[in-house]
Amino acid sequence: MKTDQQLKEIVKQKYSEIALQDATTNKSSCCGAGECSTEVYNIMSDSYETLEGYNPDADLGLGCGLPTEYAIIKEGNTVVDLGSGAGNDCFVARAYTGDKGKVIGVDFTPIMIEKARINAEKRGFNNVEFRMGDIEKLPITANVVDVVISNCVLNLVPNKKAVFEEMFRVLKPGGHFSVSDVVLIGDLPLELTQEAEMYAGCVAGAIQKDTYLELIRKTGFIDIKIQKQKSILLPDDILKNYLNEELLMKFKTSNIGIFSLTVFAQKPSNCSPGNGCC
Repeated sequence: MKTDQQLKEIVKQKYSEIALQDATTNKSSCCGAGECSTEVYNIMSDSYETLEGYNPDADLGLGCGLPTEYAIIKEGNTVVDLGSGAGNDCFVARAYTGDKGKVIGVDFTPIMIEKARINAEKRGFNNVEFRMGDIEKLPITANVVDVVISNCVLNLVPNKKAVFEEMFRVLKPGGHFSVSDVVLIGDLPLELTQEAEMYAGCVAGAIQKDTYLELIRKTGFIDIKIQKQKSILLPDDILKNYLNEELLMKFKTSNIGIFSLTVFAQKPSNCSPGNGCC
């Protein structure tokens, strides 16, 4: 059993490699990690191409949803993107906030931060900032953020409870989040959960859907809504790297469900410093 720190180092190393891959390679694998599939294209990610602010240079094909589309971002908002990668969701968010708003991307992979900053400079965006940091301990002041977004990142974090607590801390009273993530119904085979590649590929780090939603509720968020849910079917040519024929057949005939989930939740508007909520 790997420690939380070891898992973080696996993700950091793998996503440093992913940053140098092209989007086509990333989209045909599990969040860019593991072997590519010849059976399907876009295993998890949805297309951003119709969204204002989208720029292909910043799209590494690592998402599992479109949280920015559902995030109800308004002009002048301060938005934080957890695990911002090359900046894709940040630039889409800026199209909603306009020049009066501010967008902060947080990532713990240096090469991702570098790529995102270059992309922002190319576009002359002075109100889009990228900060190096761990999303379990955000480099952001409490009660200053209107909207938090994240795309297929929390499943990579060992301590998901800490991330939700940090989201709650930095959001203003009445602020909200929209997060796309991978969740499970049923237990994955140990052969998948124990593989570092599958952890970095978003699947092995996913938790049960009910547990995920309960974590959000226990953190103190209200108005929890599932904005979108879609099933993810892992192709045989990826699974065969980890499962033998017998285990593969058993997995495919089981009731295990892997889903991309986009979830909305709000911090109570009466939650202010000093009243015991924050």
